[in-house]
Amino acid sequence: MGDTAAEAIAELTARGETVGLCESLTAGLASATLAGVPGASATLRGAMVTYATDCKVALAGVPQAVIDDYGPVSPITAQEMAKAARRKLNADWGISLTGVAGPSEQDGHPVGEVWIGLACKNGCSATLAGDILTDAPLVRGSVPGSTQPRNLLHGERNEVRVWAVEAALRALLRALREQNDVDGSYS
Repeated sequence: MGDTAAEAIAELTARGETVGLCESLTAGLASATLAGVPGASATLRGAMVTYATDCKVALAGVPQAVIDDYGPVSPITAQEMAKAARRKLNADWGISLTGVAGPSEQDGHPVGEVWIGLACKNGCSATLAGDILTDAPLVRGSVPGSTQPRNLLHGERNEVRVWAVEAALRALLRALREQNDVDGSYS
């Protein structure tokens, strides 16, 4: 995780760009990981921890209708959180993490369902963490709204949180290297 964070900070620094985060299940772990890299102060604007659902609305400004219609664990919510991180923290990039770390499911969402939101000037996207990582422990499972089994993170609560951070940092690094190619979709 440290190597990915260092690469992301180096890439952001080289581009003269900044990042802000909105974290739910990771409760500040992603921003702390970035802050642990020497030189992070040149790129890390800050983070909002919106662990409780009402904080996603009150702090991040996620529309209540999004929470009501899609719930706190959804690609749409992840996108809104990422856009909020970018906007409220005045950053070039916004990252969000929302999902279920465990030990039990939440409102029909299985443990390991983690959505990573990414926002930049060109748009916003959300991706399942299990679709970003190829080297993480994964399990196939059902996700509300999908008819096909999906890749879910597998492990104890804190393992899921650590892998979620790694997925978010890899998503950022990939987007940086692909020249801001965020297509406004979710997968």
